[in-house]
Amino acid sequence: MENGVVYNETTEPQAKPPRHPLGCTLRHLRQWRRLTKALQAILSLLAVICEEIVEDCIKCGGLYFFEFTSFSAFLLSLLVLCVYCTDAYETFGEDKVQKV
Repeated sequence: MENGVVYNETTEPQAKPPRHPLGCTLRHLRQWRRLTKALQAILSLLAVICEEIVEDCIKCGGLYFFEFTSFSAFLLSLLVLCVYCTDAYETFGEDKVQKV
């Protein structure tokens, strides 16, 4: 019992798992789902751009609704890609991601 220490350290500090570059990982989303979500994001952004080209309309209510839905689809598909393809999936946990 030297220096008042009764127990020696018996465990090694846990090594942190290797980090991915920019936090990107592709293992949580299958390839066909990843491609589908990327295509959805591209097409919804294209829809927003095409909607912005329209200069004159008689009844613009439908056009504004289309703009809202296509931009919402763009943002939500980007959110899904960010959650599943970054370290956020491990940070939040699978059960919380599935609930959302």
